[in-house]
Amino acid sequence: MDSLKKALSPLIRPLGSLLILAIFLLHAIGYWNIGLFSKLEQIAYDVRINMTLPNEGDSQILIIDIDEDSLREIGQFPWPREYIAELLYILFGEYGISTLGFDIVFPEADQRGATEALKGLLLEKPELTETLTPLIESMDGDRQLAGILNQTPAVLGFYLDREPEIETPSVGVLPEPLPIKSPISPSLLPIPKAQRFSGNQPVHQANALSAGFFDNPLVDQDGVFRRVPMIQEYQGNYYQSLSLAVVRSVLGMPPVEFIISGNKNNPTLEALDVGGFRIPVDNQTGALVPHYGGRGTFEYISVTDIFQQTAAKEKLQGAIVLLGTSAPGLLDLRTTPVQSVYAGVEVHANLIAGILHQSFKHQPSYTVGGEILLLIFLGLLLTFTLPRLNPLPILIGSVLIFSGIWYGNLLLWTDYKWVFPLATPVLLSALIIAYQLAYGYLVESRGKRQLTRLFGQYVPPELVDEMNENPASISLEGESREMTVLFSDVRGFTTISEGLNPEELTRLMNAFLTPMTGVIHEYRGTIDKYMGDAIMAFWGAPLKDPLHAKHGVEAGLRMIEIMKELGPEFKKRGWPELKIGVGLNTGPMNVGNMGSEFRMAYTVLGDAVNLGSRLEGLTKQYGVDLMVSETTAAAADNYLYRELDLVKVKGKHEPVAIFEPVALKGSLSEAELNTLDRYHQTLKHFRNQDWGYAERLLSELLSEEKRMIYDVYLDRINLYREQPPGKDWDGVFTHTSK
Repeated sequence: MDSLKKALSPLIRPLGSLLILAIFLLHAIGYWNIGLFSKLEQIAYDVRINMTLPNEGDSQILIIDIDEDSLREIGQFPWPREYIAELLYILFGEYGISTLGFDIVFPEADQRGATEALKGLLLEKPELTETLTPLIESMDGDRQLAGILNQTPAVLGFYLDREPEIETPSVGVLPEPLPIKSPISPSLLPIPKAQRFSGNQPVHQANALSAGFFDNPLVDQDGVFRRVPMIQEYQGNYYQSLSLAVVRSVLGMPPVEFIISGNKNNPTLEALDVGGFRIPVDNQTGALVPHYGGRGTFEYISVTDIFQQTAAKEKLQGAIVLLGTSAPGLLDLRTTPVQSVYAGVEVHANLIAGILHQSFKHQPSYTVGGEILLLIFLGLLLTFTLPRLNPLPILIGSVLIFSGIWYGNLLLWTDYKWVFPLATPVLLSALIIAYQLAYGYLVESRGKRQLTRLFGQYVPPELVDEMNENPASISLEGESREMTVLFSDVRGFTTISEGLNPEELTRLMNAFLTPMTGVIHEYRGTIDKYMGDAIMAFWGAPLKDPLHAKHGVEAGLRMIEIMKELGPEFKKRGWPELKIGVGLNTGPMNVGNMGSEFRMAYTVLGDAVNLGSRLEGLTKQYGVDLMVSETTAAAADNYLYRELDLVKVKGKHEPVAIFEPVALKGSLSEAELNTLDRYHQTLKHFRNQDWGYAERLLSELLSEEKRMIYDVYLDRINLYREQPPGKDWDGVFTHTSK
C-alpha cells in the first residue's frame, strides 16, 4: 500500500491542474455551459469595446429625434399622420436627404375625430357623397403619408414577436420577404422564428420602398444589446432588420447572399453579403453591434428643428436619416456595452455605419478551435512547468503569461477585428497558478517548518534570546496592542523586474532585502512578510516595546540612507538604482498567530495596519521617501516633522494628518528652521483659502529649494481657483486610490 501511495504521489499535483483544464475544455466545446465563464466573457467583451471606441460617428448618418422638446411642442405621440407626411416632405424636398428609416411603426389607421365625423355623416346622407368625399380625402392623414412614401426612398419599421405563449394577434401587414441567395436552404439554420408581428397599415406598406424589423430577440441574459439579428423568419418567409433594409435602399436594393462554410449536414453561416458589403454573423444571423461611441456619437436633430427648418441644410443634404426617439416616455431606451441608457435608434445607426464602413468585429467558426488549442497549450505549460519553479519565477512567469494573453488578444481585436475569448484563458491560468502555488506551499513545504524555530522567522536573533529568558511574556494568541507598523515598496519594480533575467533578479532582491531586514532587526523590529519587493514590519510584538514609534521612524530613515549607500554598489553590478517609499503608522492593532490549519503566521491586522499601507502608497504623490501618520509623529516626538497634508485615504472616513520626518530636534540650523516654519505658515494660508499669499510663499520656497510638495500645493491652488472648494472646506484632500 505504501509503495502504491508513493507511486501515485507524483501524479496528484498535475491531476488537479488537468481537472481544471478539462472543465474549461467542456465549456469551450459547448458540452457544459458554465454561466460564470459566459458572464466573465461578456464583461471582457464590454471592457474591450469601451477601450477601443473611436468616439466619432459618420456625419452622413443622422437621427431625427422625437425628443422631449418635440413632444412638448407638437403634442403626445403618436402624432397625426399628416404631420409625419409633412416631416417627410421637408426632409426629402427641402433638405434633400437620401434615405429615411423609421424606427417606429404605424399599425393602426390614423384616428382623427373630424375625419371620422365626416365619414359618419356620409353614411347618414349618401346624397352628400360628391361634396364630402374630396374633403374627407384631403383630411385623410394616412392617404397623405402614403402619397409621400410612394415618392420617396423611405424604409418603414415593424416589430416581430417570438413569444409563443402570448396569444395577441398580429396587426397590420408585412413587407415583401427578403430576397436571399444561399447555397443551402435558410431553414437549415437556426434563424430566429417570429410568432406574430406588428406591421404597418396596408396603404403605407404598399407605397413604401421596403421595411425592416427593429426588435432584437438576441439580447443577452443580462439585458445588454451586444448582438442584433439581421434576419428573422415568419411562416417560412425571411425578413430583414431595419439597418439592413436602410443599407439595401442606399445600395439599390441588392439581394442578400449567405456565405456558408462547412457542409449541408453541419452548415455554418459566416457572413451576409449585401451588394459587396460583408456583414460577419453567427448562425442566427446575429451581428455584433460595432459601437462607435457613447450616446450622442451620431448626431441627433430634434423634429422641432426640422419642422421649423432651423437645422443646417449642409448636414442633411444627401444624408442617411433615421427617425426615432430618445424620450424616456416612449420606451425605446436600451442597455448596451457602452452605456446603460442608450436610444434604440442609435443602435441602428451604429449598425448602418458598421456595414458601410466594414467595421464589424467577428467570431468566425474557427474561434472555438483556436480557444481549445490555447487552453490546452496554457494548461499543459503551467501544469508541467510550475512545479519546477520557485515562487519568484512563478510570479514573473505569471506576469508574462497574463501580459501575453492580454496583448495578443488586443492585437486580434484591433488589427483583425477578431473577438477571441479572453476571460477563459486568463481564468484558467489564474486557477492553475493558484492551485500549483497552494499545493506547493500547503503540501510540500509543510514538513519543512519547525515550530521550535517559529519566531526565528520574524525577529532578530538577540530578541529570540530575550524571549527565551521570559517565555511566559510571549503569547501566540491574538491580542490588541498599541504598535507601529512599517510598509516599504520599491518604486517602479515591475519595470525593473522585466529588464532582468530570473537569476539576476533574484540576486538583486537578495542584495536589497538583506540590508533592509538587517536595519529592521537593528531597531528591534519584527519582519511580518516580504511581498515581492515590498516589506511589512512592526514594532511592539512579540516583545512589548514602549519606544515602538521611535524605533520605527529610526528604522525608516536608516533604510533610506542604506538605499543611497547601495546605489554605487548596484551600479557596479549593472543593476538599476532602487528607490523605496516607506509608510509608518501607530495605533491599536490585533497581533497574534493567525491563519489556518495548513499555515499559521504571526502577523498584525486592523485599520491602523491598513493606514500604514496607504501611507506608503502616498509617498510618491508627495515626493517624499518616508511618510508617517500624526499618531506616529506624536509618539516619536524627538523628531521635527514637515506636515504634508490633511487627507482622507481610500477606506477611511476620518481625515488623517500626514508628516515627513525632517531631523532630530536640535539638529537644524536657524535657516533650516525658518524654511520649515515658512512652509507651515503657507499651509495655514492655504487652508484659509488665501490663495494669493500661499502661492507667493510657495514660489519663494521653490526658488530656494526644489521640493515636490511645493509643486503639489501650487497645482492645487490653480485647481481651487477654477473650482473653489466652498466656504465650509476643512482643508481635507481626498485620495480615491490606494
